[in-house]
Amino acid sequence: NTATFTGRLGSDIELKCTQSGASVCSFSIAVERRKGKDEETATVDWIDCIAWRSTAEYLSTYYGKGRKIGVSGRLQTRIWEDKNGQKRKSVELIVESVTPCDSKRSDAAEQNVGNIDHSDFEEIPGEEDLPF
Repeated sequence: NTATFTGRLGSDIELKCTQSGASVCSFSIAVERRKGKDEETATVDWIDCIAWRSTAEYLSTYYGKGRKIGVSGRLQTRIWEDKNGQKRKSVELIVESVTPCDSKRSDAAEQNVGNIDHSDFEEIPGEEDLPF
């Protein structure tokens, strides 16, 4: 199976290592769901995600709380016991690919746009002077 979601990260991503040394991280993304095109308010679904190895390392390095992200992978159902011995079921997305959906540019970078020193630029000769 394959599932794709686009949403915002609910928290910073914490990278962990298994006993065998594999990198892993788990996180949730908030995915808006609207019933109709004209509906102003959206319901938010929280999608639990797990990423392994290089995908987990990439996510923990470049993404943080609030970033808009696209994730694709396979849905998996996990059955587990809570601290009271009750059986629980979780549906999780095992992330196989990640797509950035917003700009990570900082405010400082945006302020520097247009402040370029042109004094060391060389003028390009007209077409008639080109050697080809």
